[in-house]
Amino acid sequence: MTVLRSLLLSALLGASVAAALPLHAAEPLAPGAADPVKTPAGAPAAQLAQLAERYYEEQARFEPINATFSGDNRFDDLLSMTIVPSVRARQFAMLHEVRDELARIDRSKLTPLDLTTYDVLAFEVSNLLRFESFKDYLLPMSQMDSLPVLLANFGAGDGSQPLATVAHYQAYLKRITALPQWTDAAIANMRAGIKQGIVQPKALVQGLLPQIKALAASTVDTSAFSAPARALPASFSTGEKARMTGAYREAVRVQVLPSLRKLAAFLETEYLPAARETAGWGSLPDGGNWYRAWVAAQTTSALSPEEIHRIGLAEMTRINAEFTKLAPKLGYTGTPAGLPRWLTQQPKYRPFKTEEDVLQAYRALNARILPMLPRLFATLPKAPLEIRAEPALSRDTASDHYTGAAADGSRPGMFWAVIPDPAKYASTRMTSLFLHEGHPGHHFQLSKQQELPIPKFRKFGGNNAYIEGWALYAESLGKEMGLYEDPNAYAGHLMLDMMRAARLVVDTGLHAKGWTREQTIRFLVDEAGSTEEDARNATERYMAWPAQALGYKVGALKILELRQRAQSALGEKFSLAKFHDAVLADGTLPLALLETRINTWIAQQAK
Repeated sequence: MTVLRSLLLSALLGASVAAALPLHAAEPLAPGAADPVKTPAGAPAAQLAQLAERYYEEQARFEPINATFSGDNRFDDLLSMTIVPSVRARQFAMLHEVRDELARIDRSKLTPLDLTTYDVLAFEVSNLLRFESFKDYLLPMSQMDSLPVLLANFGAGDGSQPLATVAHYQAYLKRITALPQWTDAAIANMRAGIKQGIVQPKALVQGLLPQIKALAASTVDTSAFSAPARALPASFSTGEKARMTGAYREAVRVQVLPSLRKLAAFLETEYLPAARETAGWGSLPDGGNWYRAWVAAQTTSALSPEEIHRIGLAEMTRINAEFTKLAPKLGYTGTPAGLPRWLTQQPKYRPFKTEEDVLQAYRALNARILPMLPRLFATLPKAPLEIRAEPALSRDTASDHYTGAAADGSRPGMFWAVIPDPAKYASTRMTSLFLHEGHPGHHFQLSKQQELPIPKFRKFGGNNAYIEGWALYAESLGKEMGLYEDPNAYAGHLMLDMMRAARLVVDTGLHAKGWTREQTIRFLVDEAGSTEEDARNATERYMAWPAQALGYKVGALKILELRQRAQSALGEKFSLAKFHDAVLADGTLPLALLETRINTWIAQQAK
């Protein structure tokens, strides 16, 4: 499983993705050693607790970068080799064992809290096993999904992998020295993919290649991988500084840079010429079933691509009606589809001169939102939130995003703003973006989840439909906060909502209906009001991450449906703050399980 796609599966399915023993991870079990996933004797609750703990530990070793992103830094020296077929097979064997052992636990004797853990684990493992027959390891990289770029960004020391102590520096050094073995495996897989017709679209390789070439073209003195050695903490002794500097320079010179140059040459001379002209997953061998597996996993639903396509078109019609009502307040007289593009052309909505100007605007927005949250939530998260700019290496292909706080409180949650050019950064979408990524979106939900007394695989996991569905729903709370009384801010909310609705149409169009890249770009420009550049970047994202974009709207619509159901059933007894706490009470759940939980809550509140 490719790295960031595995992280997506981690986010959408609840724990580390299907993988296997990582490079430099724990050694295989010695003969006679205890089975790591064998259910212990004892009460069902104890059996479940131990199985859940062992499952998390195994997965954290199998996908240590997932653990790093979750704030579990015990595995920061490890690099997974999940793309090696034999390793992947061992991981799936473990998943089968987990499913079998879970089935032996007497579910009827579990408490409600343990029943939730049982059901979430059963759902997660079954969904991961959907992908066993598909050869995702033959697609190890894309412009959205590249382990070398990810590790390079870690070298800045301000992300999920800490760089503050000698042990931290040693861990990152060990991780990057394993990169050549990963790149060799990736090249071997892509060569096999060429023979089997499982290759990336040409446009995606053209987006990936400059990233890898930039890393490969650096020197020891300029490489992102040796950056830690150029910013050693003052607390290090003279000897430690000399040792670390020498070790990093040697590793980058002898191991890292040669492997990156080899990878760049392969991508340019062998892989790019063999890349496919088609855009959708449906053109791959067994691509239709493969895409449907992604749809089921990303939405946690039984919705078909055709049903999702229709939902998207209906949502676009609804949002266009809102655009029509808003247009006079903005002084716009054109068609609804033209309003988003018109807004991007208005100089008054591009007030920034520097990157710091943009960051300060987000910080001011956060300061405005924080006092409003107690009206909408009965409990608030403890973890702080910081706002930072996306590193230069990845900002050309990245979207604004969030990374979680460390569970031990050593690192805050972080909203990463992608600011390629401050002068072109528009204020229009900032309010809705921050509600999505920060308070009360991702930061709020994921930080509260970390505080729950639940097993680690739930505490640090989740599924895409719930996580992104909550964040999209959180954008709508700008109305309750009075933030959308500003027509520009409300227009930004509608623009983002339109994008999420259009995703349902174009993602299914690309992967299930045979749409071309160019056809998809034109639809986003003509029907959703995107700029050419935004439409191109979005299209290529959907090409790289099939069905990932579906979870947002599917999840948000389900949460909104449950809110409306609760309001209708409870009348004056309905409390929005208590409803929100009920939605977040158990952490991330598959949507069907969330619906069951809220139905139970409604019945309890009605008494």
